[in-house]
Amino acid sequence: MVIFLTVILVLSSLGLIATVLLQSGVSAGLGAIGGASESFFGKKKGLDAVLQKVSIASAVVFLLSSLGVAWLMK
Repeated sequence: MVIFLTVILVLSSLGLIATVLLQSGVSAGLGAIGGASESFFGKKKGLDAVLQKVSIASAVVFLLSSLGVAWLMK
């Protein structure tokens, strides 16, 4: 069981790292000082929305698997 949770932990950490690195940065949405802030504060579309959902799921799996490994190693 510990080995299974460790494999899940490693895979979720790699997935989390990959999705965070693939997301566009905060400054990418802020073109000019003028009206470009709507694209930053507006609805996320396309790949960024998918990557955000995948990174949230990876973070939850990472948290639960790390808690599981810590609990089983006690």
